[in-house]
Amino acid sequence: MSDLLLLKQRVAVCRLAADEAVPAWVKGDELTVITRTPEELSMVCDERWVPVHIRAENGWRILKVQGPLDFNQVGVLSAIAIPLAQAGVSIFAISTFDTDFILVKESSLTQAMNALQDAGHKVDAE
Repeated sequence: MSDLLLLKQRVAVCRLAADEAVPAWVKGDELTVITRTPEELSMVCDERWVPVHIRAENGWRILKVQGPLDFNQVGVLSAIAIPLAQAGVSIFAISTFDTDFILVKESSLTQAMNALQDAGHKVDAE
């Protein structure tokens, strides 16, 4: 099972048009993810900086899988996602070179942490 760390940061998941530039208000001082596809520019960033007119889903909290993880490790995300799905907790998953981040809505955070601990994961807070 994985060791997870609940980060203090609250983030928003934002969507802009695919051809827009990354806005200046997206600050990379904490977890920041920028993904461009042919259909959209999607960003995960600190919710404090997101202007009210931007299409965004606020109120996400971050559970960081303590890494670094080896690329040969199998089933890390599924071991976390399955108990959360069984508990009815929606997730937004992000993977980086070193580790994985699982975002859950703050309103589901207690339920998520209980489900993860019941599944054998260790969850600490920052």
